Amino acid sequence: MSRISLRRLRQDPHIRALTRETRPHPEQFIQPLFVVEGLKERETIPGLTGVYRDTPESLLAQIESDLAAGVSKFLLFGVPTAHATHAISWAFTSSQIAAIKKRFGKRVWLAVDVCLCSSTPHGHCGVLNPEGDHLDNARSVEELVAAAVAYAREGADCVAPSDMMDGRIGAIRRALDDNGLERTVLMSYAAKFHSTFYGPFRVAADSAPKGANALGDRSSYQIDPARPGDALQSVQRDVAEGADILMVKPGMPYLDVLADLSARFPQPWAVYEVSGEYASIELMAEQGLTDRVKAHREAWTGLVRAGASLIISYGARHAREWLQS
Repeated sequence: MSRISLRRLRQDPHIRALTRETRPHPEQFIQPLFVVEGLKERETIPGLTGVYRDTPESLLAQIESDLAAGVSKFLLFGVPTAHATHAISWAFTSSQIAAIKKRFGKRVWLAVDVCLCSSTPHGHCGVLNPEGDHLDNARSVEELVAAAVAYAREGADCVAPSDMMDGRIGAIRRALDDNGLERTVLMSYAAKFHSTFYGPFRVAADSAPKGANALGDRSSYQIDPARPGDALQSVQRDVAEGADILMVKPGMPYLDVLADLSARFPQPWAVYEVSGEYASIELMAEQGLTDRVKAHREAWTGLVRAGASLIISYGARHAREWLQS
């Protein structure tokens, strides 16, 4: 009986490349963008090397640069100066969508985050009740529907509700269809966990809960990290309500959830490599504790191996270079 050698297929770069089962590809990547009303010049974001809070003007220049780097798919976060507790204006982000589509047309695929956190004075993802200790689900969904329709009308290819309100996928899908926007893709943050890895993002989007409201953090509406069964039920609901793409967020701490759900549901699966995940690699590299490119490639490979077909990453603009290096 011949001996089995597993090392024969590992012995040189050629055979390793030929026998890989998991291959992240640049076309899978979506680059987050932040556009901030009232900025005089773009601002860096702590921990997110090469990612910025952009002005409307620098945003267009950044997209031009990203296209040259091989990135054509984006997730836009608008950060307006005006805040409201209800009857929120979506004009600022809508105007940025219109400007992007006018400049780039079909050269870009533009998804837009749909949430209330950057547009409310309290920073929560929905409308607070009068006591400030609970989110009013029905009123929150009304605001989310208005945002999604406004963004789709201005040319968003995809709307992506990240709020975790009950029933918002079905409500948005019906509203889009009723308004002749049935071609708009609906990407649900279906399994979004109450994570500590969102820190740099909350700086970028000015979206941390704030003020003297009794609700405190987002644990009452985002999924508890210790309750993966909630993720399953959330995904089942969003599939039934018409989500086109499903998402797990964050990525690396929830690879087991992604692997399980992507095996159960045949829809395309997105994973958000969140700001804390990305920043941890950047900060280790800054301290000489890891090889930056190799670490990012390894993280992305893990996400694809677990079932992701789309990766939202702050390093998407480097994907072509890093995956080919």
